[in-house]
Amino acid sequence: MSKFGELLDVDVPVLFSFYTEWNEPSSGMHPVLRDVAAAIGDRGKIIKIDIDKNPQLAEALRIKTLPTLIIYKDGEMKWRQSGEFDANTLIAKMGEI
Repeated sequence: MSKFGELLDVDVPVLFSFYTEWNEPSSGMHPVLRDVAAAIGDRGKIIKIDIDKNPQLAEALRIKTLPTLIIYKDGEMKWRQSGEFDANTLIAKMGEI
């Protein structure tokens, strides 16, 4: 989990997408996240985290529903929501933060 803290220590918004490969809605977000990454460029970061490979982090953040999306900026959680979103919604949310 110490690496997770390092990922937060940046001055641009970081969108974390928590997923599993076997959960269709969460793995279905991958193309949307690629579109978001392309649109925001270096004004933000997108990081996908497989909770099957990171169960301690998922537990610490109380990830119960997939997909769960969390945006951090300057080490603080700014937004958290579960469910599927379209690219335009996420791009707008990243721009607000």
